[in-house]
Amino acid sequence: MQNLHKQDFSITRADRERLGGHPGRVVWFTGLSGAGKSTLANALEAELFARGKRTYVLDGDNLRQGLNKDLAFTHEGRVENIRRVAEVAKLMMDAGLIVMTAFISPFKADRDLARDLIGPAKFLEVFVDTPLAACESRDPKGLYKKARSGGLRHMTGIDSPYEAPSKPDLVIDASASSIDQSVRALCRLIDSPPG
Repeated sequence: MQNLHKQDFSITRADRERLGGHPGRVVWFTGLSGAGKSTLANALEAELFARGKRTYVLDGDNLRQGLNKDLAFTHEGRVENIRRVAEVAKLMMDAGLIVMTAFISPFKADRDLARDLIGPAKFLEVFVDTPLAACESRDPKGLYKKARSGGLRHMTGIDSPYEAPSKPDLVIDASASSIDQSVRALCRLIDSPPG
């Protein structure tokens, strides 16, 4: 690493944000599988896009099929998964985009690493605090059923821990709030001044 040096370029993040008409931000959705992270990220992106904002959603399942397909669902694999996602989100935010990430990201230390890398003023943590029973009743991928029958190990919320955020920027219980209500709350959060 000693032969690597940061290369500066003429166009800055501020230039890109000025061109795009809005600041780059990272909205980091975290919560159990089936909590509604991807659904909310998708609905938020649709609303922001309709408002003329430059956006992108980084989704856990999608990245696990490409950039992170070499990672297992072990503790080490999950840590590296989130590290890579944070690096990509930072690059996209630096390009002036509002980036939504939809990942379980079960460990506080990994979310803290993402916040530190991206910068606290640009990082918005959204805890999708849907109760485990509601997530299991939805079970869109059949993962809880598989985990409960012993066919899937390291399932967050079953035999692998989830460390809930202590001070998220927003908490949403997707089993108690409509998508429209949640999107309005998310837009208010994004529209608030950074920092």
